[in-house]
Amino acid sequence: MIGRLQGLLLVKEPPLLLVDVGGVGYELEAPMTTFYDLPAVGEKVILHTHMVVREDAQLLYGFSKLSQRRLFRDLLKVNGVGPRMALAVLSGMSDQEFADCIIREDVAHLTKIPGVGRKTAERLIVEMRDKMKKLKESVVAAAGSVTPAVQDPVSEAVSALVSLGYKSQEASRLVRAVDTNEKTTEQIIREALRSMTGVT
Repeated sequence: MIGRLQGLLLVKEPPLLLVDVGGVGYELEAPMTTFYDLPAVGEKVILHTHMVVREDAQLLYGFSKLSQRRLFRDLLKVNGVGPRMALAVLSGMSDQEFADCIIREDVAHLTKIPGVGRKTAERLIVEMRDKMKKLKESVVAAAGSVTPAVQDPVSEAVSALVSLGYKSQEASRLVRAVDTNEKTTEQIIREALRSMTGVT
């Protein structure tokens, strides 16, 4: 089981990452909350990882914080929640914001996450309430680093939202509603997701 990677960040195209570790390139998927923390391409990065082994694939997921990986693993234990939905949850809000939604039993905000319907939101609240109360006490909010702008960040942001489960038309609408002037891809995605979930 691969639990941690340290190497050079070669590619970051939400939700995909490529990290060179001793000449071996590891492909990972990561939530947007991790992308906000990433250094520039070509710089050293450390990621906490979770590996999923299936009959047809071996998938690796990366997180900038242990608390993100812990929440990802907790989400996978909930009936009906798979890796893609867990990534969508972590992309739409931070660990602390998710914990707040669960504790407040805020079904409305949870159902704005792609793939999360009312029944799933209610199941998340029932099965994760106690864990989130503990998480809220232990997680310390930390500001993410700002990354340099990439070519055509608006298109990159739309593509990333589509990869996270939004329909193309909805992704375009969310990005158009954001002031994209001189913003990086990550900043545009962050604002679009916050406007969608209503979390500030």
